[in-house]
Amino acid sequence: MNTLMVIAVGEFSLGILGNTFIGLVNSMDWVKSRKIASIDLILTSLAISRFWLLCVILLDCFILVLYPDVYATGKEMRIIDFFWTLTNHLNVWFAACLSIFYFLKIANFFHPLFLWMKWRIDRMIPGILLGCVALSVFISLPVTENLNDDFRRCVKTKKKTNITLRCRVQKAGYASTKIYLNLLTLLPFSASLISFLLLILSLWRHTRKMQLNSTGCRDPSTEAHMGAMKAVISFLFLFVAYYLAFLIATSSYFLPETELAVIWGELIALIYPSSHSFILILGNKKLRQASGRLLWKVKCTLK
Repeated sequence: MNTLMVIAVGEFSLGILGNTFIGLVNSMDWVKSRKIASIDLILTSLAISRFWLLCVILLDCFILVLYPDVYATGKEMRIIDFFWTLTNHLNVWFAACLSIFYFLKIANFFHPLFLWMKWRIDRMIPGILLGCVALSVFISLPVTENLNDDFRRCVKTKKKTNITLRCRVQKAGYASTKIYLNLLTLLPFSASLISFLLLILSLWRHTRKMQLNSTGCRDPSTEAHMGAMKAVISFLFLFVAYYLAFLIATSSYFLPETELAVIWGELIALIYPSSHSFILILGNKKLRQASGRLLWKVKCTLK
């Protein structure tokens, strides 16, 4: 158990480092220029949501190991479940915004709706992000309704007792709520997946056009397509692993003596918000250059 906690702290530290770096670089640039690009606003919002998601997951790990009795009372768990659901939905919706933004800015289509969105996306981004925050808060509120002290005692009891009808009803209500909320994250995930598939189509059409014109395929547009696709596909794969781990951690609360399964689920869940930030840093020119300067300063300081 101690080894798992050390791993969790390591993943948490890397994730905090990467997401804090993204937030600081973009915020400092915002202060200096007094304006912020749409892509930087999305990345900063995504980094902030993942910063708090990492904090919630690690806090849940520590409570599970050091203060397991908290799971027998509903008040603390209501707070943890609310913030985990909130930050979970925030980072998924913000990631979907990033995927859609890449698609609109890089893809080449001539459909009137696509062109209308392409021309207006920069002005729409602040409102879309605020809408994601409001929607995530609204979605997270039902988590607090079915979690009360009696239900948590029924779920985490260490003894074989007769489960009353009230406990069964509360347990069924909580299960349906969690399933419903988990399924809602498939909406932004589907939007990211559609954006990725359309980027592939756009790249294929662009590459075919370049070949017909006997022009080299590795032009700036092709490079932009490839960079955006790497960021989106890494999100898709990591989110699938995170989603499965989240389901393991959540469903394990229904059974006694499953703390180890919960921690393993949360260890896997930590990989997504921790590692994807570094993929975004490497895929963004400004962040990549800033990280290079930082590493050079650290290297000089150590020497």
